[in-house]
Amino acid sequence: MRIRCPFCGERDVHEFTYLGDANGTRPDPSVADAAEQFHDYVYLRDNPAGPHREYWYHGAGCHGWLVVERDTRTHEIRSVAFAHEEAAQ
Repeated sequence: MRIRCPFCGERDVHEFTYLGDANGTRPDPSVADAAEQFHDYVYLRDNPAGPHREYWYHGAGCHGWLVVERDTRTHEIRSVAFAHEEAAQ
């Protein structure tokens, strides 16, 4: 699998580290059931078949955090953007 880093260009997947689902929303630590919400946020994961947004870290390159949209059935990369650009939208 190859990932096209917006800064470094197309690179082998071994330069990157998968960091998890990019769809979740971090729980509010000030709510009464924060511990339970954080448990679910960290440990309960979906295993989708099809397009999925994921965080990847380019550790052997620019050290950028990326949001990669990948089809989990075929590993086709549909889009890649820096995570900070995704958050700004």
